[in-house]
Amino acid sequence: MPGTNLTREEAQRRARLLTVHSYDIELDLSGAQEGGTFRSVTTVRFDSAEAGADTFIDLVAPTVRSVVLNGAPLEPADVFQDSRIVLPGLAEGANELRVVADCAYTNTGEGLHRFVDPVDQQAYLYTQFEVPDARRVFASFEQPDLKATFAFTVTAPEGWTVISNSPTPEPKDNVWHFEPTPRISTYITALIAGPYHSVHSSWEGEGGRTVPLGIYCRPSLAEHLDADAIFEVTRQGFDWFEEKFDHPYPFAKYDQLFVPEFNAGAMENAGAVTIRDQYVFRSKVTDAAYETRAETILHELAHMWFGDLVTMEWWNDLWLNESFATYTSIACQAAAPGSRWPHAWTTFANSMKTWAYRQDQLPSTHPIMAEIRDLDDVLVNFDGITYAKGASVLKQLVAYVGEDAFFRGVQAYFKRHAFGNTRLGDLLSALEETSGRDLKTWSRKWLETAGINVLRPRVETDASGVITAFAVAQEAPALPAGATGEPTLRPHRIAIGLYERADGKLVRTDRIELDVDGALTEVPQLVGRQRPAVVLLNDDDLSYAKVRLDEESLATVVRHLGSFAESLPRALCWASAWDMTRDGELATRDYLELVLTGITEESDIGVVQSLHRQVKLALDLYAAPAWRERGLATWSEATLERLRAAAPGSDHQLAWARAFAATARTGEQLDLLAALLDGRESVEGLVVDTELRWAFLERLAATGRADDEAIAAELERDRTSAGERHAATARAARPTAEAKAEAWASVVESDTLPNAVQEAVIAGFVQPDQQELLAPYTARYFAAVKGVWESRSHEMAQQIAVGLYPTLQVSEETLAATDAWLEAAQPNAALRRLVTESRAGVDRALRAQAADAAAADQP
Repeated sequence: MPGTNLTREEAQRRARLLTVHSYDIELDLSGAQEGGTFRSVTTVRFDSAEAGADTFIDLVAPTVRSVVLNGAPLEPADVFQDSRIVLPGLAEGANELRVVADCAYTNTGEGLHRFVDPVDQQAYLYTQFEVPDARRVFASFEQPDLKATFAFTVTAPEGWTVISNSPTPEPKDNVWHFEPTPRISTYITALIAGPYHSVHSSWEGEGGRTVPLGIYCRPSLAEHLDADAIFEVTRQGFDWFEEKFDHPYPFAKYDQLFVPEFNAGAMENAGAVTIRDQYVFRSKVTDAAYETRAETILHELAHMWFGDLVTMEWWNDLWLNESFATYTSIACQAAAPGSRWPHAWTTFANSMKTWAYRQDQLPSTHPIMAEIRDLDDVLVNFDGITYAKGASVLKQLVAYVGEDAFFRGVQAYFKRHAFGNTRLGDLLSALEETSGRDLKTWSRKWLETAGINVLRPRVETDASGVITAFAVAQEAPALPAGATGEPTLRPHRIAIGLYERADGKLVRTDRIELDVDGALTEVPQLVGRQRPAVVLLNDDDLSYAKVRLDEESLATVVRHLGSFAESLPRALCWASAWDMTRDGELATRDYLELVLTGITEESDIGVVQSLHRQVKLALDLYAAPAWRERGLATWSEATLERLRAAAPGSDHQLAWARAFAATARTGEQLDLLAALLDGRESVEGLVVDTELRWAFLERLAATGRADDEAIAAELERDRTSAGERHAATARAARPTAEAKAEAWASVVESDTLPNAVQEAVIAGFVQPDQQELLAPYTARYFAAVKGVWESRSHEMAQQIAVGLYPTLQVSEETLAATDAWLEAAQPNAALRRLVTESRAGVDRALRAQAADAAAADQP
């Protein structure tokens, strides 16, 4: 819509003009059970640097009833358009604005989201304001550097609880008056309301300081809420962060609210963190799920300091917010006393960094410090570079300056800028002071350039196997077509690990840490040594780079990858093998063989589950079409064999059960799924609980073995919002033209589905085994996607633009259709980016398929 896309220049002009002091916000949610709209009254007090200047305040609302500026009424029809209220003729110095509007509840996960629980038929509300959606609930100067205090007054239905950034008061006649917050940005204000269930505790700090802790969820999930485990992780985070940051927790309390239909993992609202309620586990999950939840909890807690206490001036530094929270959450998991996950850096290497490597090889790759011109730019920039590459580079920075110097710099940064706004340079200058390192060159090469480097060992030996020369070669591959910038060689702080076989294990015998810079870095420390079985560059995963093995090391790893005694070098080699597969350097059939050989010895359940996903993706997209069915058959047989061999009741057994459900294909295998579902068959120790039942049923539906009646019967067993989502997925997965048409219409031709249900329908619609059935939807996608983008909210449109792109139609025709659409439709930058990224996936799949086909021709 015109006027909704705030530009950086507009924000800078407004920031130079205004100093915002306070908001008083009155919301009447007494009609929330019925939905529709709610009354919003905003009084904002601010100073203007100029007399007579004009500016605007942001608001998205169906109706504006009154606008009063400095006591003078303004005609809403004259000053309100799209998402802005024009404020003419400001007074120099103090100004007061009062806006009365009817704002709308949403079902998209943006603004004030309203959800009705099918279990109790009660409404549950929560806000999600990042990036620009506080304006959907109250009139606001919607940019991070115009901080203010916020005082909410909320009228709510009888029996409800209302939670905000400030401590929850006792209501009077169902009206809740919250004390003003400290100075914070609009996007981290929050309101959560409804008949939520809660559990309370506290964290005790030094000197008797106490922070109240609360955990909330819907009553229908209360029986599954493991509050003690969540409090334990939270307290470990408080202990570790307060020590490392040397700054007290900045808010009056800390609530964590598990809310329904949440688009992201969680959101760092000051003192009132919202988290997707799928993290309240209804069924058995592996330890990897608990580790992921703990990382999310710690990530949001870290944001209370880095992001909420000290906030970026503009969205260019979004990466620093997210990267810092990601780095410190993993560091806390790995080092906090009593943590269950001291191997957290293994998980990081195996999951977050593979995400970063994938993102950094897309045409949309960008510098970590991206140029954010407007809100459209930032909305599509919550990506693998902003989170995972940035966190990887922070880890590299910590290795470069030293951990003690890094955290001393962070401490100085918090003390200097508390409750203020900063740019990247403010942090770097603090780190330069404490480390003595000049970070300007480092910053320019790492943060202001795009793309990824490749590190390769250059090893020469004599006839007896003694190393006569060793160097690390660094490459800067050409950026993907369409990307901006130039390939850049960067300074890396890396470790080189030397591994030998001993008692059936690959054990590290030595480690050398050094700086690598330029195209070739000699390593004289290794000259004169006997060549080890494996030389592993970037051991301990200190830097961000694609790593390749020399020929002899690769041969050893292919035979013995699962034999590494430690989990991190295994994860690094698995990640390298996966990257080689994606790059067409390792054929899919060889990757499958490597996984089947090594996965039996892989103890880390998170790595095992990642390998499951990667093998399935490689078979679906990267395998030569003529061999694909054979490869899938081999994999499905292996998943069943390992399911039966796994220790009863173990995490590995559950993971293999899910992997089997994702790929079962023969009549016999599908019969077994059906028999496990109805109890005619069992596997010792495997509990076929609610979520596993749905996994089995969804596969049966996708293969035509479960009909509408079976899906309805399962939904009757699980009359919850999660059950409704699973049923939507299963119905959309059915292999019939009618099922596909129904699913397509519900998502593309109608806009009534809630965000979580729309996501579930898309997940069911896109089935790798149904490429022929889905082929007609390529043309329909390109006919519809621009109109969808222009008529839906950002979250809903992005789900469709990415989720329904014809990724499974791996062909030159799909590339040509995409190119023709890009030329004819001339989409805006955000939509162009999403479609171009999806096109790059098809292009990569074509190249990987060619490499796999070529491997079949080799002797």
